Amino acid sequence: MEEIRKIIHIDMDAFYASIEQRDNKKLKGKPVIVGGDPHSRGVVATCSYEARKYGIHSAMPSSVAYKRCPYAYFIWPRFDVYKKVSRQIRDIFYRYTDLVEPISLDEAYLDVTNNKKGIKYATQVAKMIKDDILRETGLTSSAGVSYNKFLAKIASDYNKPNGLKVITPEDKQEFLDTLSINKFHGIGNVTERKLRNLGV
Repeated sequence: MEEIRKIIHIDMDAFYASIEQRDNKKLKGKPVIVGGDPHSRGVVATCSYEARKYGIHSAMPSSVAYKRCPYAYFIWPRFDVYKKVSRQIRDIFYRYTDLVEPISLDEAYLDVTNNKKGIKYATQVAKMIKDDILRETGLTSSAGVSYNKFLAKIASDYNKPNGLKVITPEDKQEFLDTLSINKFHGIGNVTERKLRNLGV
């Protein structure tokens, strides 16, 4: 019988904005937008959850974000700091498994089927990793646990921020049946409209 893989997808919560809020206490609980100048042709790299309440999201023109929330704090990215924190988080991953597939500075897949700690349950590994990240960086992360990358990715986005969601082989069909088509990785607004028009 083929061994069921245990895959974790870790996704940091509003990574750049959370680092800015961590490093500058006056930004805590405030709408923070990391990206270009709102009075030029800049775009939003990411924003805090407080800013997302105004419909602001990554890749949006900063000028539009400013119109939606003019009292938000606009911060120029500090990629040297973000990269340093990303390396710190990646070091935590490697304590548990060498099978790490980074996707970007703030997310990665981990295969913990045969992990270094000998822990049987991937959910326990995910919780330990989240706890290590919070304790050592002061940042929250969300984790998705499943038997493949596709489902693990969907799961990590399910209970954000600071979430942990598990999709087992037994409950995967019921979970997917209730999931909106726009929650599938890679389905954007245009594709969503086309699929809905087709009755999907």
